[in-house]
Amino acid sequence: MSQNVTFNIEKFGRPLDLEYLRDNGRVEQVSDGVLYCSGLSNVQLHEVVVIHGTYRAIVLSLGEELVGLGVLVETTNIHEGMEVTRSHAIASVATGNHVLGRVLSPEDWLSTEGHDGGLSPLFNVVPDIIRLGDVNRPMMTGQPVIDALTPVGRGQRQLILGDRRTGKSQIGIDTILSQAGQDTVCIYVAIGQKVSQVAHLAHVLADQGTRHYTTILSAPASSSLTAQYLAPYAGMALAESWRDQGKDVVVIFDDLTRHAETYRALSMLFNRPPGREAYPGDIFYIHSSLLERAVQMGADAGGGSITALPVVQTLSDDITSYIPTNIISITDGQIFLRTEHVNKGQLPAVDTGLSVSRVGGSAQHPLVRNLSRGLSFTLAQYHELQEFLAFDNAIDAESQKIVSDGTVLLEVLRHPELMPCTLAQLVMLLSLYQDGSFHTLDTDAVYPVKMSLLANASASESFAVFASTLEAKTELTTNDLNYISKLFAQAVEGRSVVKQ
Repeated sequence: MSQNVTFNIEKFGRPLDLEYLRDNGRVEQVSDGVLYCSGLSNVQLHEVVVIHGTYRAIVLSLGEELVGLGVLVETTNIHEGMEVTRSHAIASVATGNHVLGRVLSPEDWLSTEGHDGGLSPLFNVVPDIIRLGDVNRPMMTGQPVIDALTPVGRGQRQLILGDRRTGKSQIGIDTILSQAGQDTVCIYVAIGQKVSQVAHLAHVLADQGTRHYTTILSAPASSSLTAQYLAPYAGMALAESWRDQGKDVVVIFDDLTRHAETYRALSMLFNRPPGREAYPGDIFYIHSSLLERAVQMGADAGGGSITALPVVQTLSDDITSYIPTNIISITDGQIFLRTEHVNKGQLPAVDTGLSVSRVGGSAQHPLVRNLSRGLSFTLAQYHELQEFLAFDNAIDAESQKIVSDGTVLLEVLRHPELMPCTLAQLVMLLSLYQDGSFHTLDTDAVYPVKMSLLANASASESFAVFASTLEAKTELTTNDLNYISKLFAQAVEGRSVVKQ
């Protein structure tokens, strides 16, 4: 037995190279895309490291004895004992116009080498408050109900939340389409979605002619947890590079519910103590540090802006659960989409009672601000009376007028997807509602006449001239009102839609 046992005592006498362990280490444990490494005593949080000279990983946890790494690309070729080496580079995204019109996978957007726009770190600090400006410029979403009642300004953080299949992503897509010709860069961050969904999104945006100002960052469900966790930070880093050039940027995060679930899974793998709903204690900071980077810079700092539209999924229209309430408290307002409105065909399914914009009218065009006064109150009264009428109660003439006004207004605000409503079209619709023109129609005819009106206006050269004059106006002139009335008469002509 003693002859079969060999014991090499010399290997225990070798001196330990502490200098080597400052920048190098070895894999000690592999678990579901997460690695534990020894050594790397000088490594920084969020630094890129290289495993076995081939695979890249990100430092996500700094322990007393071991360093926690997240692997960017799923692989089964990493084993215990492999060498890990520092790259001395913090996780960054390659910026520049070369990313426009592309769908970027995790391998594309994480880089340690600059391109025509250089590098932008994934994790950055919020600009000093003295460098920030006021949020007072409108950013059209293309949906009348949002632009009139819950406006979004450039540099604002506006949450979009609702149950599955209520049209949350569609609002983001329509917002991108509305930025055509506005010198605005759009970034769509798809987190944890199916590859087929991302491909469909790319196809839709390409068909609508948005390739020259839009980038899609994709971290699909098939990608690693690390990639899904880093994706929104990569999108924000890209946006900051264009913001610093004085450009306006829109970033859609679809969605942060999956992002929170991904971070929860990573935290459990790193043995961090769970809190409410098993989320780690810093889940609020994870999202606040991301969304607070969306700002409007002052004129002295270039005047660029980042508008963030995070998407959050709810269950059974419950907006009081953990993640929705967290992000509601971080953002400047929310657009809540209700399942009941979807079932009734009221699209977009915005619940005007629970949707709010804390920036408000200061981010609206003066014409829209003046024409949309009182609309929220009209809808609030309408919905209150609808609940009353559900019990077959009789109402007086004044209440009947409120119901009639609310019904007509909902038809005016109802709008199809992939047909963004321009500023001039929105002004025209609101003006016709306020002067009572739509009230002269049968309720069932309001929406068809509205769509005919928009089609005629889009094909009219005179309407293009009319639209070009609105930007500098604060009130409509008599000639403007007469022109709008003429367009309405043309849309109604030949239709038996007038109330008897």
